[in-house]
Amino acid sequence: MSFRWGTLRGALLLVGWLLFLPPEAVTAQEAASVRVEENFRREPNGLILARVSPGAEVRVLDSRDGWSQVELSGWVWLPSLQVSDDPDLGLVVSASDGENLRAEPRGAVRARLVEGALLAELERQPSWARVSRIGWIWTASLQDASLEAAPSSPPPAASPPVGPRPPAARAPGDFVASAGGAILVAPDGDTLAVARPTSDVQVVRREGNWARVRLEGWMWMPGSATPTAEDAPVEETSALEPGDLASRPDEGAGRAVEWTLQFISLERAEEIRTDFFRGEPFLLTRFGGGDGPFVYVAVPLDRLDEVEGLVPLESISITGRIRTGASSLTGVPIVDLVSIRRAGGAP
Repeated sequence: MSFRWGTLRGALLLVGWLLFLPPEAVTAQEAASVRVEENFRREPNGLILARVSPGAEVRVLDSRDGWSQVELSGWVWLPSLQVSDDPDLGLVVSASDGENLRAEPRGAVRARLVEGALLAELERQPSWARVSRIGWIWTASLQDASLEAAPSSPPPAASPPVGPRPPAARAPGDFVASAGGAILVAPDGDTLAVARPTSDVQVVRREGNWARVRLEGWMWMPGSATPTAEDAPVEETSALEPGDLASRPDEGAGRAVEWTLQFISLERAEEIRTDFFRGEPFLLTRFGGGDGPFVYVAVPLDRLDEVEGLVPLESISITGRIRTGASSLTGVPIVDLVSIRRAGGAP
């Protein structure tokens, strides 16, 4: 059987946030460890229950569609818990800022549980409860726990310094991810892909210790048809609308959406808007016309020239990723701009 190479400049024209690691597979019913800090969810792409620490061990129960169902267990400080009404999950995290899940009482932190997370009680000691919860985590962020202790190759000897340290990369610019890395959908978000050690990435923007990057590469796509323009990768978008996010704002975070909006103005975020970086540009828009709900569209600096010519009340179609379903100041959803098209068809 013959196969063709499909070019996927786009599927690995990944735009994400960089944190470094390499991949290993895990299978169901085995202990696994978490490679990087990762979300622990009620269901795939669902409500976030906890933020799991690197190195934390979980038990894998099932895997499908890029997600693994795992059991997370540990110890929680009793004053941060209350009895719940759930017959199967009898405890709930009551601390307003969440609580640590530890490997043992006063031990290493395995995860940070969010307020309202339901837990099953396994055991109790004075001031502590051992609990567990079954949820979902992105499979690419797991590895076989037995690999954790495997010795790694010694790093090459460092060359003696020859001169002053070179300045840090500035956006935009090229950068070699010497240690490899996980590319996240947003800072502290889910893992989108993994960059191998020494991967060349382009730094588009920096925000503190985070870098927004682009990575280009090839993917094996066997097939018999000659590639056409229709084969160009299109990111799967969600049918979510702003009204769907109001009651459960965290559940849509990281999902891609395609919305038609009415442009009102281009703004810069003030310090009081804590869901933005200070001075970050964003579009003030309405979903579905003049009477629709407001939507904020965060604009990357490298795409600012695409929106500066927009006219108030102009209709635009955007593809973006949900940053939050409800901003802390106004309750308006915020999406990060991926692409924009004006009503006349011009990009």
